[in-house]
Formats: sequence, C-alpha cells, structure tokens
Amino acid sequence: MQTAHWETIGVKQLMTRVKEEKMPFGWSINPYRGCAHGCGFCYARAFQSFIGMDSDDFQSRILVKENAAEALQRQLHRMAASRNFDLPVLAQDIGHIAIGTATDPYQSAEGSYKVTRECLKVLARYQVPFSITTRSPLVLRDLDVLADCRLLSINISLNTLDDGLIRSLEPGSPLSGQRLRAVRELRESGFRVGVFAAPILPLLGDSRSQLNELMQAVKASGAQFMMSSLLRLSPEVKNWYYSILREVAPEALPTYERIFQGAYAIRSYSEEIQCRVDELRRIHGLPHSASDHDAVGTTVRADGTAASVGGAAPCVEGAEPFIGGTTPCAGEAVVSVSGVVSEKPQGGTLHAKLFKLRERPGAGISPGRVVEVMEQMSLPI
Repeated sequence: MQTAHWETIGVKQLMTRVKEEKMPFGWSINPYRGCAHGCGFCYARAFQSFIGMDSDDFQSRILVKENAAEALQRQLHRMAASRNFDLPVLAQDIGHIAIGTATDPYQSAEGSYKVTRECLKVLARYQVPFSITTRSPLVLRDLDVLADCRLLSINISLNTLDDGLIRSLEPGSPLSGQRLRAVRELRESGFRVGVFAAPILPLLGDSRSQLNELMQAVKASGAQFMMSSLLRLSPEVKNWYYSILREVAPEALPTYERIFQGAYAIRSYSEEIQCRVDELRRIHGLPHSASDHDAVGTTVRADGTAASVGGAAPCVEGAEPFIGGTTPCAGEAVVSVSGVVSEKPQGGTLHAKLFKLRERPGAGISPGRVVEVMEQMSLPI
C-alpha cells in the first residue's frame, strides 16, 4: 500500500446538503477528502474525479480541511441567527447530520490534525443531532466531547472477521478485534452504538456461516443494531476492486461478472442475500438501525424530550430519535434548560463512566447562557 500524503486545504463551508431523498440524513460532514484506509470497495473513490483527481489517489493523497471547525462554526452561526438563536428550532430544522459519509473522520490523519475533534466541539455548542460512521477505535479518544453532544449513534464499520481479507481489501484499516473492542467500550460508556456490515462481499463474506459468525461477534460486543448493504461497483470502483480480486480470489471473477452486469448486483442474488441477512438478524436480535432499536422501550424525540413507546415514537421529519450521548436505559432522565436529556447515574450503571467524563472541567464546549447571549448580541465567539 502507498504511503498516505497529507495536504491541508481551506473550505468555505463544511456541512453539505444531501439531496437524495432515500438517505436517512439531510446533511453530511467530511473533515477529510480521500481516506488512508484505502478500502478497495469504497464507493467514494468515484468522487475523486469531481476535483480532477484519479481514483488511485484516494488513499495516497489525503486533503485535510484544516479550517473545518471554523467553517462549520460560521455556517451554523448563520443558520442559528436566521432562527433568532433558538437552538431547539435549529436542531429540528437541520435534522440528522451524518459524519463520515465519504471518508473516515478518524483515519490516521485525525491523530495529528484533530479536525474531527474540533468539529465535534462546534456541534456540541449548537446541539444539533448527528451520527458518526468510522472503522477506527480512535473515536474513543473523544468520549469527553461526545458526552456533550446530541449524538444519534456511533456506527462502527465491519463486514468480515477475516483479518487476512481486511488486510487485502482495507490495507490501512484497524483489524476486526480492534473495532469490536471499540463497540464494547462505547457501549460501556453509555453511548448508542451499532455496526455497519457494509458492504457484504459476494463469495468473500456472504455465506450463511460467515454472516452468522459476524453477527454473533457483533451481538457479543454489545452492539444495539447492525445495518447491512450489498456491494455497489461503479465503473471507477469496479476497476480498482477487480484488480485486487485478481490477486486475492481470481476464481471469483467469473461469478462477479455474472452478478454485476451493472453497478448493482442482479436481483436474484440481492434478494437471496437479503433473506439470509434478515433471518440471521432475527435469530440474533439485531435491529437494522438505531431507530428500529428505539421502536421498543424508551426513546428520545428530536426535540430532546423523553417518551416511553410501544412502537416507534413520533419524531421530527427528517430526524431520527436521538439522545445526549447516552441511551436512557438506566438512571434518572433530566431535561436541562437547554433541552438536553442527561442521566443522573445510579451506582454500578453503564453510565457512571460517561457521567464522570461529562463532569470533567473543559471536557467539551457545552451550550449555555453565556454562549447564547453572546450569539444573540452578534458578538464574535
């Protein structure tokens, strides 16, 4: 694998509007462009051509949005100002922000640049709901800041337990054990966390035994849900992926050519795998998403209020139910003046560790009367 080269760039704004109606989120944030994990199946390789770069540069030339936090602060400040700095209204209008849709926010560059961490501080200050998708346990570094955020979920990407396959197809990614440990630690800290088994790879990770083993490990780690999707091969990605496949499993190529007559797998194959996944998901008790998990028990609406539900609770259009960094499964729920739901932990609960982090001086930037007054007066922050 080529060594990643980092280049810093400036951006005018960070949040990007997602116009695709099928997506469960309305905005995306990507603190980096390109990804040192170098996943051979990553659909984001095709995006490189938008800025005049080759898909081969995806994992070797990483653009670091050095001023991302400042750009995000300006963008959210303008949006808040147009709503008279009513933060609950801002959160309701924005809905769900997805961090890590086209690049991993916790790839190796984040260890040095801390761009994602600084962006989280801004999101905490404005209390807008978001989710994080990553392959890296580096997310554990930011538990202190995340404790102050309106976090929908943390999604750890893992589609196989075969570390040899991971090294071939995801040469810069952490191995399966590291990711599962991250899931376990996040749950022990009280966060809502699930696994994204995406994409499921034909012949390499789609058998019933492979998927069953994966779900057993995911469930044992404490994950609350598991989302899955099939491989998609756009022309740019297909060329790259097939070049790796010729080295790893050349005997699979004829089957791939039959399955992928276009970018998507043929219907007969996709339906077969979907049935297999659905059956195993029911056996292991793994809902498809965080919102499906919330359909039973207690949930928190997008306006920050708690609700006990027998089915899915009503929520703001375009936003999933979310919580202030924790799942309200233990402890006493308390609604603060800012509308954030927090927990008063009881002895021995999973929330004790998170509660201590939240109380740590200077852990993150919480919204408060000082911040709100400064913004209402249009003073610089």
